[in-house]
Amino acid sequence: MKNLLSGIYNWAKTDYKEWPTRFSLEIAAWFMSLGCSLTLAAGATDPLFFYLYPIFILQCAIFGWAAWTRKSTGMVANYILLVTIDVVGYIRLINM
Repeated sequence: MKNLLSGIYNWAKTDYKEWPTRFSLEIAAWFMSLGCSLTLAAGATDPLFFYLYPIFILQCAIFGWAAWTRKSTGMVANYILLVTIDVVGYIRLINM
């Protein structure tokens, strides 16, 4: 277990040294994702989609950009799809 945690820590440290902005934005997007998921779970009977959709879109766009810089085709495709779905959902919500 110690080797696993040490390996993760070393990988994160190297990732930060290689591109601090990307690392920081990915951490921020991760917190946005957690915040949205917890807010959605807490307000499941009356979710605040008007406020959550823009944050979902932003964090997916950040993750997509980070995946692009890592040359991860599958992840880029995934985040393009998620951003598209969330933008369509947000537009539909606004037009209700």
